[in-house]
Amino acid sequence: MDASKIESFVAGKWDDEIVPQLVEYIRIPNKSPMFDADWVKNGYMDDAVKLMEGWARAQSIPGMTLEVVRLEGRTPLIFIDIPASGPETGDDCVLLYGHLDKQPEMTGWDDDLGPWKPVLRGDKLYGRGGADDGYAIYGSLTAVQALQDQGAPHARCVVLIEACEESGSYDLPAYVDHLADRIGKPSLVVCLDSGCGNYDQLWCTTSLRGLAGGNLTVKVLEEGVHSGDASGVVPSSFRLLRQLLSRVEDADTGRILPEGLQAEVPADRMAQARKCAEVLDTAVYDKFPFLPGMTPMADDLTELVLNRTWRPALSVTGVDGMPSLASAGNVLRPHTAVKLSLRLPPTLDGKAAGDVLKDALLSDPPNGADVTLELEKASTGWNAPAMSPWLETSIDDASQAFYGRPAMYMGEGGSIPFMGMLGEKFPGAQFMITGVLGPHSNAHGPNEFLHIPMGKRVTACVARVIADHHAASLRGETSGSAVAADSGDRHGDHGCC
Repeated sequence: MDASKIESFVAGKWDDEIVPQLVEYIRIPNKSPMFDADWVKNGYMDDAVKLMEGWARAQSIPGMTLEVVRLEGRTPLIFIDIPASGPETGDDCVLLYGHLDKQPEMTGWDDDLGPWKPVLRGDKLYGRGGADDGYAIYGSLTAVQALQDQGAPHARCVVLIEACEESGSYDLPAYVDHLADRIGKPSLVVCLDSGCGNYDQLWCTTSLRGLAGGNLTVKVLEEGVHSGDASGVVPSSFRLLRQLLSRVEDADTGRILPEGLQAEVPADRMAQARKCAEVLDTAVYDKFPFLPGMTPMADDLTELVLNRTWRPALSVTGVDGMPSLASAGNVLRPHTAVKLSLRLPPTLDGKAAGDVLKDALLSDPPNGADVTLELEKASTGWNAPAMSPWLETSIDDASQAFYGRPAMYMGEGGSIPFMGMLGEKFPGAQFMITGVLGPHSNAHGPNEFLHIPMGKRVTACVARVIADHHAASLRGETSGSAVAADSGDRHGDHGCC
C-alpha cells in the first residue's frame, strides 16, 4: 500500500465531494429528538438521511449495498455493507460507526456565523454537525475507496450511521439486535465521533466517562411572596438548593464528595495522562475560551487531564424558577430548579451512581422542603479493552505515515453510549475510536468547526488500519485478539484507540 497515493486520493475526495456535501449538511437543522420533539413532522432528519444516502449510492464501490432501515417509532439508521475484496478473511469484518443527528443551536455565535450557516475560513468549515458527526459516513466510505483505488485488500466492512446519538443512542440497541445477523461479529470497531488533543498527530480514545443527571427541584411555597415580608422567616429555595449541592460537590474545589461516585484510576491510564500532559503542555486548558485573568482548576497539567477524563465532575446546565434580571421583582420565589450533569469515572456503574446521587440529594431535606430529583440519565462509561499488538503497531504506523508523529492515547470527558453497548455485544472486538474535534472546535457550542486537514488525515489513517486489519486477519491475529479481550482484561497497556 502506497501511503502517498492514499493521501492524494483522500485529499481529492475531501476537496471535490466531502466538503461540498458537508456544506449542505450543515444547512439542515436536524436536531436530535431530545431537542426537537417534532422531528418526524419537521422532516429535517429525513433530509439529512437523503443527502448522505444519495452521495453514498453514487460511490463506485463494487458490491456495496445500502439500506435506510426504519423501525416503527424510531429514528432512521443507514446500514451499508461492503463485501470483502476476496474470500480469504472469511466472516471477519470491520464495523465503522457515526451519527447524523445534531445538538441544538446554542447562543453566542459570531455575527457572521451560525449553527445552520456553513462558512469556510481557510482550513476550517464552521457550522453545527460537520465535525460532530456528519463527516463519518463520508470518511468511512472514502477510506475503503482509497484502498480499492490501488488494489489493497480489505475485509468486509459494515457502516452504521445512527440518528439519535445526541439523545443517548436509545434507538441503537434495537437496530443492532434487528441487524445482528447482517452485521456479523466484527473484530474491529472504528468510531469517528471522538476528539483529538491537537491537529498534529492521530489521537485515540482510551476511555469515556459515564453520566448521571436530571432535574433537581426545591419547593418552599405555594406561590411567590414579598421578599421583605418573608425573608428571614421562609427559607430561600436557592439557599436550600445550595445546601443540597454541597452534599455532592465541595464548593471550594469542585471535588465530588460521596465515595460511591469515585473510582480508582488504572495505572496505565495514569501513565497515559502524564504523557498527554507532557505533549499538550498548556493546550490542556488554553484550548478553552477562558476570560482574561481566569485560571484552571489545578496547576498540575496531569491532574487536569485526569479531572477531564477519569474523575467525577458536576455541572449545572440549566435553571428554572428564576425570572430574567429585567423582570425580577422583590419576590421570594416559591421554587428553584436546576438541571444537573454529573460526569462519572469510566469504570463506575451508572445505575449505582444514580442511586448514590438520589440518596445524597433527597434524604433528610433541609427545613422539610419539597425536594425532587427526576433522574433522566444514569449511564455507565467505558474503558477500552487491551489492545492487540497488530492494532497498536498499525495505529502508530498510520500516525507516522500521515502526520510524521507518533499516535497519542487519551480518555475523553464525554460519553458515547454506543461504545459500551458494542463492547457488550462484541466482547472480542478491538476498538479504534478517533475523531477531528480538537482545540477550539467547540462541539455542541457556538462557532463549532471542522478542521479539514485533520479530517483528511484521520480518513487516511482509517484506510491504513483497515488494510492492516486484513493482514492481521490472514495471520489469525484478529481472532486471537478477540479471545484475549473476552477474558475480562479491560485495562491493557495501551487500551483502545
